Amino acid sequence: MAEKNISPFAHVFLKLMQGPVYEEDKSYWKDLLGWQTELSKYLQQTGLQLVVNESDGFARIVQPETDDTTDKPLPRLMRKTRLTYEATLLCIVLREALDEFDIQGNGTRLFMTQKEIKERLALFFKERHNKSKLLKDLNKPINSLLNVGVLKSTREDAANKELHQYEVKRIIKALVNNEKLEEIKSKLNLHVHPVQ
Repeated sequence: MAEKNISPFAHVFLKLMQGPVYEEDKSYWKDLLGWQTELSKYLQQTGLQLVVNESDGFARIVQPETDDTTDKPLPRLMRKTRLTYEATLLCIVLREALDEFDIQGNGTRLFMTQKEIKERLALFFKERHNKSKLLKDLNKPINSLLNVGVLKSTREDAANKELHQYEVKRIIKALVNNEKLEEIKSKLNLHVHPVQ
């Protein structure tokens, strides 16, 4: 294929199709900001939308909901993933941890160990008697959020898995915005007794 036929922002478009682009990926981020208008126009032609959140340092592609009255509705490009109760609860816990981190102003990237994540999540399961089984079960929601890109493994500790470290990706703020956060919390209140 001749190089001249390829759009100058093709590399950014393809990277966005793989998932969010983060500010820390400096070369893609710089090119994304430089080609933002052109990328947005191209994506609109395909029924997609470019969302750039410069304050949180990420960009992603979303597919707006279409009404069913369209003659030729576009197929869904992105599959909606239904999270388990525990994974949803973990989203809330991580989103609140990120908000706390931002208020403290300790940097831009939040890192948590598996132990720290499990300790926060375990507060909602105090009624369970078998704590070791509970902590083992809490690996499942962590793995779910790794798969959808909310968590990113940054350090593994072969000797002690509890010291595995994860980055809480800021994309969680887009996936669980303030309105969604309150909605999920109110639904969870039906199932979880508040911890005193």
